[in-house]
Amino acid sequence: MDKNEIKSVLARFSLFRDLEDHELEKIVDISISREWKKNSHIFMQGDPLENVYFINEGKVKIYKSDANGREQIVAILKKGEMFPHVGFFRKGGYPGYSEVLEQASLVVVPISQFEKVLVDNPHLSIKVFKVLGEKIVDLQERLEAQILNNTYEQIIKLLIRLGELHGEKQEDGTILLKADFTNKDLASMIGTTRETVSRTLTKMKKDELITTDSNGNMILDPDVLMDELV
Repeated sequence: MDKNEIKSVLARFSLFRDLEDHELEKIVDISISREWKKNSHIFMQGDPLENVYFINEGKVKIYKSDANGREQIVAILKKGEMFPHVGFFRKGGYPGYSEVLEQASLVVVPISQFEKVLVDNPHLSIKVFKVLGEKIVDLQERLEAQILNNTYEQIIKLLIRLGELHGEKQEDGTILLKADFTNKDLASMIGTTRETVSRTLTKMKKDELITTDSNGNMILDPDVLMDELV
């Protein structure tokens, strides 16, 4: 990927959406492109925090692992998303693991060089902080959902969020969520058990809140699911 292609990729990200052309060029100058194969790791939990990554193609899983080896999925990311959100202005190591689920093409921005660009361009810092603030609000809302909602409500909110991020809108207004996520994956995203997710989804199918097609893909109606939260 040459510099023009990198510029085209970065211009699509919300983090850089308000930048003037000459401002974006400063970011492009310090950026490189790389590819990772499926099942490889981009970084490991605890590795020195050196880069922030922007997904051009592919899918990446971000997860944590405790002392007993239990996996907690933080996010499944796709084209148009960046990670880790804590990357800028934070010292230490990466807070989790990043595993490539589908061969990925990423734009890599070294943090030390990015911070220098911001120091030299204070007006650019203001624009970046604004977008990062929006990311923080989103993460805070997800945390509040885990604290305030019961497991059933958490699963509903998770399905709605996955539908928004990864689903395909159908002509009738429903969302087709492909069978990319196992019950174990869903459980890991909200800190519950696979059995609990399985029982809940079975009940939701019985109550006709969700349906599945012949390929195991889930069909959701966001409005119907939202009604369950009222």
